[in-house]
Amino acid sequence: MKKISFVIPCYNSERTIESVVKEIENTIKKVDQYEIILVNDCSKDNVWNKIKKLTEKNKNIKAVNFSKNFGQHSALMAGYRFSTGDIVVSVDDDGQIPIDEVYSLIDKLDEGYDVVYASYAKKKHSFFRNLGTKANNYMCEKMLGKPKEIMITSFFAAKSYIIDEMIKYYNPYAYVPGLVLRSTNNIASVPVNHREREIGESGYNFKKLLSLWINGFTAFSIIPLRASMLAGVLFSFVGFIYMIYIIIKKFMVPSVPVGYSSMLSIILLMGGIILLVLGMIGEYIGRIYININNSPQYIIKEKININKDEDRYEKNK
Repeated sequence: MKKISFVIPCYNSERTIESVVKEIENTIKKVDQYEIILVNDCSKDNVWNKIKKLTEKNKNIKAVNFSKNFGQHSALMAGYRFSTGDIVVSVDDDGQIPIDEVYSLIDKLDEGYDVVYASYAKKKHSFFRNLGTKANNYMCEKMLGKPKEIMITSFFAAKSYIIDEMIKYYNPYAYVPGLVLRSTNNIASVPVNHREREIGESGYNFKKLLSLWINGFTAFSIIPLRASMLAGVLFSFVGFIYMIYIIIKKFMVPSVPVGYSSMLSIILLMGGIILLVLGMIGEYIGRIYININNSPQYIIKEKININKDEDRYEKNK
C-alpha cells in the first residue's frame, strides 16, 4: 500500500486549516499510511497554535514553523523536504480544493505519469487572481516549456523521485512549477471542480504575483535575456534604416528642416529600451549575487512530529 504525503503551506488560515485537515482525514480514513505536513509561513494570525493542537490529536500530522515569511513556494519546498510518502500531494490551506478528488490524481499517476495537476474548468477566484493564473500559465508555456494542454495549479500529485530531485534546489527564489518542469515532461492533468472561498481572502496581491512571475523566468529561463538581445538587434536595424531614409530625404529635398520632435521621440524610445534591458540584466546579476552569499530558501524555527531520519535533503546529499 502506498503512503501519501499531503503538504500544505499555511498563511493566515487559522479559520480554515482545521477543516482542510479534517477533510483529508475523512477522505483517506481507509488508507493506513498517510501524513499531513503543515508549514506555517510566519502567518500573521494564530494558525501556528491551531497547528500545534492538530499535531497533538494526530501523530500523522507534522508541522514546520518558519522564522519569517518566505513565501508559498519556499513553504512547499520545506514540506517536501520532510515528506516520506511514495506520492506527495500539494494542497492549499483555504478549503477551495475538494480533497476527495485526490484519488483522480493518484489514479492518473498509476497510468505511468510522474506528475499530475488538477485542471479547473472555472476557478472560483477573483478576476484579478484568475488573470494572474492565466499569465503564470502563459509564462510557463513560453519560457519553461510547459505543455500547452497542462494547467499549472497549486493542487497536484508527484511521485517521490520527482520530489527527491526538486529538493536538491536549495537556493532562494524557489519556483515549484519550474522545478517540476525541469525534472520531467511526463506530466498530465485531470479535471477537478473548484469551490468558492467561504472564509477569508487570497494572500496574493499584485506585488506577490509579480514577484512570483519574476522568480519563474529569472530562476529557470534565459529567454528574457535572449529576447532583449533580439530586441536590441531589431531596434538597431530599424534605426539604421531610418538614418538612411533621413539622409536620402535630405539630399532629395534640401529645404526639409530637421525634425526635433521625431528625433526626441527616437531618443526617448531607445533610452527606455536600454534601461529596460539593463534592468533585466541587473535582476539576473542581483540574484546571482544573493545566491553566492548563500541566502537561505527558508529558516525553520520549530518542528513537530519530525524525526531526524525524515529529512529527504540530508538523505540525498
